[in-house]
Amino acid sequence: MRFLDSLVAPRRPVSAPARSWQAGLQDLFAFGGQIYGGGSLPGVLTSYGSTPAEPIGNSFTDLVRGALRSDSIIAAVASIRMAVFSEARFQFQRFNSGRPGQLFGTPDLGVLEHPWEGGHTSQLLSRMIIDADFGGTAFVARIGDELVRLRPDWTDIILTPRVAPVGQDGSDRRVGWRRVGYFFFDEGDRSAAPAVFLPDEVAAFAPVPDPLATYRGMSLMYAAIKEIQSDRSATDHKLKFFENAATPNLAISLPRETTKAQFDLFKATMDENHRGVDDAYKTLYLTGGADPRVIGADMQQLDFRATQGAGETRLCNILGIHPVVAGVSESLAGSSLNAGNYGAAKRQTVDRTFRPLWRDLAGSMETLVPPRDPRTGRPDPGARLWVDSRDIPFLRDDEQDLADIHSKEAQMIRTLLDAGYEPASVQAAVAAGGDWSLLVHTGYYSVQLQQLGQAAPPVVG
Repeated sequence: MRFLDSLVAPRRPVSAPARSWQAGLQDLFAFGGQIYGGGSLPGVLTSYGSTPAEPIGNSFTDLVRGALRSDSIIAAVASIRMAVFSEARFQFQRFNSGRPGQLFGTPDLGVLEHPWEGGHTSQLLSRMIIDADFGGTAFVARIGDELVRLRPDWTDIILTPRVAPVGQDGSDRRVGWRRVGYFFFDEGDRSAAPAVFLPDEVAAFAPVPDPLATYRGMSLMYAAIKEIQSDRSATDHKLKFFENAATPNLAISLPRETTKAQFDLFKATMDENHRGVDDAYKTLYLTGGADPRVIGADMQQLDFRATQGAGETRLCNILGIHPVVAGVSESLAGSSLNAGNYGAAKRQTVDRTFRPLWRDLAGSMETLVPPRDPRTGRPDPGARLWVDSRDIPFLRDDEQDLADIHSKEAQMIRTLLDAGYEPASVQAAVAAGGDWSLLVHTGYYSVQLQQLGQAAPPVVG
């Protein structure tokens, strides 16, 4: 029986007496002849520290509400990340002489192509990137032939001490923590019994590791909180500009002998007749020595574009999307929009952000869908789960560049065929990005197709 099997109800025989989940937890921390947690229930619901649990924390909801739903720049950049990331497809990839080779598919990939009833890969990846960006880690559990998203703030990573005989007296010492499973609390109710999953039943996608935790990821939004607050404040400030007579401010000085009652009446009359967008630009009539002074004349003097635009650029950099690709205000001027600059910005975004994300994604999902030898059904060490990005529109060059690439590939194929290599091996080598170890020679010279070491056949007249 595998470790933690006693915690998962479906694995327990029907005839076995029912056991409480608390008793299962006792078994969880009794492993390898040692008792972890002092024989009592460990505090699995607290923050990572002396207790064997790594909860994501309760800030996931705050980040989604305070950033994704409330800030237009965060929503725009998050939509770009989600749109490009979710275009990827899963394939297996064979290794040839230690280098990545040809991509291929098997029926095992079906659960990734249709992760749930009516679902598809794009929907799965959209959920995962949002969870990772705002919760730090995306958890996906495999239950039968279905993949189930585990909300990050409802999921705890269960740890047990890792021990090694490193003491001077030969005794065991704790060396960090080892992941032994996951607890999922439906609806976030940690007073109820959790669903328990083994490590090979959950894919944990954490593209930004948390330096203060062992396995948990860190939300990108943590570094962006101040910028988000600043951007929202600037937006609120612009709104107040229009709400309060569409002018930055108007200071009115009254004579020194004005009484408090007269001042209050004057202020109430001014607010009633000149405050708000509907009353903007009305003629202002003053008497009794009142002296109006304009503090700032228009939006240009406030220069919201300069102050808010810089914050937008920093938010794009935090989220790994080039400002030119995101189309924020600071990128919509000068030469930043010409074809060369946009192409360079797009390549930088792909190389810096999306390729590392897809690499991490493939490694995480391989836990649920490992490559297997189709003949034996056993794990295939010569292959890996990988992401096929060849059909993603965002990664394509313009039509001229694509035509140039195809032309060069055609010339390479013709040269290799004329040199006497087998057509199938030439196709495989070119498809693998120039892996010449895949080439197989026919044993004939190029054009004459003469067998090596033999004279040319006689010509019949």
